[in-house]
Amino acid sequence: MLDKPAGFPKPSSLKVAEGTEGAQAAYPYYMQFSPEDDERFWFYNSMHFPEPMHTFDMVTAEAAYCALGSSNTRVHCLPTTLGIDYRVINGRVYIGGNAVTDPDEIERRTKEFEQRAFYYYEHWERLYDQWKDKMKKLIADAQELPKPTLPEFEPLENVHAGKGVASNHELLKTYQKTLEGYFRMWHHHFEFLLLGYGAYMVFFDFCKKAFPEITDQTIARMVAGFEAEIFKPDEEVKRLARKAVELGVEGKFADGVSADDLIASLEQMGAPGKEWLDQLEKSRNPWFNVNVGDGFYHYHRSWNDDLSLPFSALPGYIAKIKAGENIERPMDQLKEERQELIDGYRDLLGTDEERAAYDQMIELACRVFPYVEGHKFYCEHWYTNLFFNKIREYGALFVENGLMDDAEDVFHLSRYEVEQAIIDVMTSWSNGSPTRGGARFKAMIAERKAAIEKWAELDTPPALGPVPDIIDDPAIVMLWGITRENLDIWMKGPADADSNEIRGFAASSGVVEGTARVIKSVKEIDRLKEGDILVCQVTNPTWAPVFQKIAAAVSDIGGSMSHAAIVAREYGLPAVVGTGQATSRIEDGQRVRVDGARGVVTLL
Repeated sequence: MLDKPAGFPKPSSLKVAEGTEGAQAAYPYYMQFSPEDDERFWFYNSMHFPEPMHTFDMVTAEAAYCALGSSNTRVHCLPTTLGIDYRVINGRVYIGGNAVTDPDEIERRTKEFEQRAFYYYEHWERLYDQWKDKMKKLIADAQELPKPTLPEFEPLENVHAGKGVASNHELLKTYQKTLEGYFRMWHHHFEFLLLGYGAYMVFFDFCKKAFPEITDQTIARMVAGFEAEIFKPDEEVKRLARKAVELGVEGKFADGVSADDLIASLEQMGAPGKEWLDQLEKSRNPWFNVNVGDGFYHYHRSWNDDLSLPFSALPGYIAKIKAGENIERPMDQLKEERQELIDGYRDLLGTDEERAAYDQMIELACRVFPYVEGHKFYCEHWYTNLFFNKIREYGALFVENGLMDDAEDVFHLSRYEVEQAIIDVMTSWSNGSPTRGGARFKAMIAERKAAIEKWAELDTPPALGPVPDIIDDPAIVMLWGITRENLDIWMKGPADADSNEIRGFAASSGVVEGTARVIKSVKEIDRLKEGDILVCQVTNPTWAPVFQKIAAAVSDIGGSMSHAAIVAREYGLPAVVGTGQATSRIEDGQRVRVDGARGVVTLL
């Protein structure tokens, strides 16, 4: 019998893939593993970064973890945890938490936390309304940033006005404003998020102690059935489906018809077609400002940039409407079930004091929880789409000036290198001489493109470093699904699995059998067929329009309160998350049974 593995590979044992050393070195020094990192536990953040990261895209991790740490450590002063450190190797992002374990320090931070967090909880609605105003202002500011262009001569009106600053300076100014706005957005993102989770975690901990047999999913269902902006895009697609039937243009919608062809066809239909297209424009602004991923990859384009995903859902919704089926989220059922659970468990408490505490905690959790999903529409989606599209405009400028061949190539440069390219263009315009970086940048881009392809083929260890005796951070358990039991399974690896069962977190109830469709990236979503069981690393809220096709969902990563789990419950979709190995053990086309109440996937 083989000895139990002592742990995961040390970071220092991971080698940069041969031939990609230059691409790895392009990531800033503070993202690279160092020898002392061998003493810490790290896990691969495949929930947010399931694919190798382009050099520029690492700004999404950089800005996010900077803001997260600020919120935890300095702003709200969470008592038992600070920020999250991150590293990148072979394009994969690993993270490690910084816990507070000294009792005196926890007590000191608790006093700070109570002064800060309790004020937010008391004034949640006012501060949240204020937050929305801040985000809308930030979005408006981003929309107003000028397109980076250079005139042949400085406009005469600027000269006569004595402006005193030439147009090339605007290139640098706009870029720096673009970056500053993006970093600022992430601070707004975390202003409420950890407090929202925190309120839920306090209630969760109370329930686990008061009701020892209660499941994680049961507690989660006590905060289900809420309205949040992130669900609005799918609701708009459903509205457009109903409008197509109402206007009698539903016959134009069929699987396989491109968005451009469909729009052209509707334009030829006269008043009904025009009315539907007018309704489409109302939906697009703002609700189609969501991307097909989760806001961390430049190539996960917004629905407005590429209408393929929402339009692919319309034929299915139209067919269901014509068949008399209900296509709405089961809100009434979720709310009724939520209240039954809240009342039923309250009745089990033995004292008035316990009931009063329970009432206070569940009331707060239900008040603050909608933010946990709602903020994503403004932050990871709407603002992030504007950010990446502004960088694309710089890519187009670099193409014009001979620095690269394709505007999308800009994302193979680091944010520091983008600024260097801007200065190159500024200097060229100033001096009337050619830019100097074309050969250099084109060679770097080619090298990094090859690296991304090579890294995508590599096996990625789910964790690195010594295995902790316990995982006692509830956020890591609930969001990522990282438990000590899961780590033991991961160490064995899928090759050693001798069972036809795969276990994970019971995210959403229901038992379903069907054909597994293993989706490795968002580009493969169109392979899903009616009745399939989606198997993926992680689902995204903006995949909701395809949920009408699938019978269940299974993911590698995620805990009971991950976005994947929350969305599944909101749509009444059976789901098992945090399996750690579903995409590697389940074969595409294989028959499986999903038990969302038990958290078990059976290979048939």
